Amino acid sequence: MATDTLKSKPGAQGGATAGLRRLLLDNGALTALIVLVIAMSALSGDFLTTDNLLNVGVQAAVTAILAFGVTFVIVSAGIDLSVGSVAALSATVLAWSATSHGVPVVLAVVLAVATGVAAGLVNGFLIAYGKLPPFIATLAMLSVGRGLSLVVSGGSPIPFPDSVSHLGDTLGGWLPVPVLVMVVLGLVAALILGRTYIGRSMYAIGGNEEAARLSGLRVKKQKLAIYALSGLFAAAAGIVLAARLSSAQPQAADGYELDAIAAVVIGGASLAGGTGKASGTLIGALILAVLRNGLNLLSVSAFWQQVVIGVVIALAVLLDTVRRKAGASTPAAGAGSPGGRRKQAATYVLAAVVTVAVVGATSFLHGGSGSANPKVGLSLSTLNNPFFVQIRSGAQAEAKKRGVDLTVTDAQNDASQQADQLQNFTSSSYGAVIVNPVDSDAAGPAVRAADKADIPVVAVDRGVNKAKTETLVASDNVAGGELAAKTVAEKLGGSGKIVILQGQAGTSAARERAEGFAEGLKAYPGIKVLAEQPADFDRTKGLDVMSNLLQAHPDVEGVVAANDEMALGAIKALGSKAGRSVAVVGFDGTPDGLKAVKDGTLYASVAQQPSQLGRIAVDNALRALDGKKVDATVKVPVKVVTRKNVAGFAG
Repeated sequence: MATDTLKSKPGAQGGATAGLRRLLLDNGALTALIVLVIAMSALSGDFLTTDNLLNVGVQAAVTAILAFGVTFVIVSAGIDLSVGSVAALSATVLAWSATSHGVPVVLAVVLAVATGVAAGLVNGFLIAYGKLPPFIATLAMLSVGRGLSLVVSGGSPIPFPDSVSHLGDTLGGWLPVPVLVMVVLGLVAALILGRTYIGRSMYAIGGNEEAARLSGLRVKKQKLAIYALSGLFAAAAGIVLAARLSSAQPQAADGYELDAIAAVVIGGASLAGGTGKASGTLIGALILAVLRNGLNLLSVSAFWQQVVIGVVIALAVLLDTVRRKAGASTPAAGAGSPGGRRKQAATYVLAAVVTVAVVGATSFLHGGSGSANPKVGLSLSTLNNPFFVQIRSGAQAEAKKRGVDLTVTDAQNDASQQADQLQNFTSSSYGAVIVNPVDSDAAGPAVRAADKADIPVVAVDRGVNKAKTETLVASDNVAGGELAAKTVAEKLGGSGKIVILQGQAGTSAARERAEGFAEGLKAYPGIKVLAEQPADFDRTKGLDVMSNLLQAHPDVEGVVAANDEMALGAIKALGSKAGRSVAVVGFDGTPDGLKAVKDGTLYASVAQQPSQLGRIAVDNALRALDGKKVDATVKVPVKVVTRKNVAGFAG
């Protein structure tokens, strides 16, 4: 008896090992997640801490909740591209009804959820009864949802009700509510998929829709329910996201539908339908969150981060595909046969390749020096704009001069992504943080968290609302706006017709420059403003908006743009009129803007000194870190640059 017992132990141990091996082989996404966690832990001592792991959970929450809804759709062989827009619309409806119209908060939440369900039902109706391909129907809803969000909000963020904003807080001072909501909704999604009639219907429709219909399944009604569920989960994600930012952003969750779909596919679902589970989707969302968090901590260039994320997603899906092929072996070539063993070996080899690729790439791109120098984080609203690239250059030059380890991140004009980056800086105990907010209100909660952790925060170019910052380093945007208005008015001789291209709604720079434009034009009653339209500080949008305005106002004589990028877009739309019959005035004094001034197509630019903004921001961050007094506001002068003085302007 004792001998038998002793003999059973190695077998049990071998069985446990084999079970673990099968678990990893049958869950390619889980293997990839474990590899990533090990790699990030090895490369960054800040990664495997309780605070940072909770941070990863918070950052995965919104994507995971969206992805749970998308899982239902993909399992049924559909696609939903509208979830990001529906999330933004639902949150906007909640904030608009509760804050602006006094609707009780409970009823406002019901309205927000009903908005998501209604959008899903419209998608389902167009697909099931209108016979539209899911891609087209949900693409249309993507545009409609985003447009309605902008209409309802007027293009500006709306403060979120305090009672709902607690969804972005923590329970007991340590458990983030978004993580709790993610887990609860994940269990609900798993229950729906595995234990309900509609869940079984999803797999049946995805496996073979015609066979499901012939077997008596009411496919059309089931599709209505499936897309309604996707809309419901999108509404929940929108509410959680807005609660984190303490405001409903009309442009929130832009592009999140792609992250949600990627999470579902990485988690093992097939775009052909018929397979997928909630646990896999959660793992997929965690993979994306771990990647972004780890690459931030490793100081990997913001530009390279996008490349690394894309490559790892492709490798994770490739690993899962090979695993599936190995699992599809016939009984004759099962796992125990030579053919099955060869396929298993191929899977292990590919897993090793993924491991080496991830560790090698992140090690190669790791920008941290590991020195004892002060660590400062800089979160920029975007690096897709020369002005902010120059801020980065100035900050990096000053950091190098002062022996500072500077980590620069790119929020890509996404307030939620910027909140994640600021939380990463806080959880990694950076000495100081510099932030150029995507949105002045949305940056508030993350900045308050840094302040609570005794990390000094410096705002650059744009202020932060409802949070303490050591100082704001900025140009005088109001005075600059007045100068721009005066410049175009004097060029037109005190009378004429102009249009104004506004900056990104919700930013202090856009508001202050608009205020300056309006104040400056008061002295010139002969100037008539034909139109004021936002182009979000973007050259392409400046081109499109100006092209549209020219259709309605071909007699325009002047253009005032809130930055050079929009002004350059307007110049492209104006063609030969620019610099001749139409005077265009920009703002920022970027290299491209100054070149256009020199060429005569841009009449003038109210020039800032962005590299100086970056330099002074780093200097003030270090002063605050050393406990020295800094001014509440540091204004960097602006000046009007025209063709007459552009040659002598040094920037």
